[in-house]
Amino acid sequence: MKKPSDPIQRIGLIGNHDKASCATILRKATRLITRAGRTPVTGEDSAKLARETDLILVFGGDGTMLRAARETAGLGTPLLGVNIGGLGFLTAVSSDHLTDALNNLWNGEFTFEPRALIEVSGQCQGRKILANALNDVVVSRGAVSRLIALDVSVDDEIITRYRCDGLIVSSPTGSTAYSLAAGGAIVLPNAEVFTLTPICPHALSNRSIIMPLSSAIQIKASSPSPSTILSADGQMVAEMDHGDTVTIRRSRRAVRLVRLANSSFLEAMRRKLHWRGTYL
Repeated sequence: MKKPSDPIQRIGLIGNHDKASCATILRKATRLITRAGRTPVTGEDSAKLARETDLILVFGGDGTMLRAARETAGLGTPLLGVNIGGLGFLTAVSSDHLTDALNNLWNGEFTFEPRALIEVSGQCQGRKILANALNDVVVSRGAVSRLIALDVSVDDEIITRYRCDGLIVSSPTGSTAYSLAAGGAIVLPNAEVFTLTPICPHALSNRSIIMPLSSAIQIKASSPSPSTILSADGQMVAEMDHGDTVTIRRSRRAVRLVRLANSSFLEAMRRKLHWRGTYL
């Protein structure tokens, strides 16, 4: 597995080509990498790209980073996200600062930050399912505007039956995604915890819950209708019928993100969420 002290010679490039500016920024990155005496590498297969390179630059927003993380999980190749979208917490670098970010890489001014993946497994509509997520696993209602019932247990101990629009189980990385929008706590990425956040719960006493990342969380769909939707990182995995149960736990796989010198998660929070101090 690559160490921060190892030379970076081959750099993979992954981009979201649905964004108009992506092609221009990719050409710029290719020029800068070549000028520095390194080799840019492109390809459609992210896992193959990860095996052939020392580091991967991901150009896009958080959605592009989530896809790259899932497709390269467990391979150990570090990822550095370059933001060409809107608000992004996984993309560490603005495209306007690409030159400075690459200079940090060439000078060894960075560290690797491991991020845990979570996995969901079980049976839905008689079919076995298994999916990984970097941000979150969500069980939610379908198109019908009606509350669903979810029986939730942790390590075989019942928590409660939620009547809600859905339930978000997020990793530490995912605390700033859907969970935050639904009222969940912000969690530092290196915290070893899950966050369970109900979406529009019927009971005002239902609040976000923090629990160890070593936990096994069981969610049973208890609504006779409509069907319930299971998704991972915003991608639909399956529909759940009444009685279908899935288990969410920490995955054996992980990803590594690049953190450049003089940057931090809290600094990103202050900047992206426009936090300001109060002067007395």
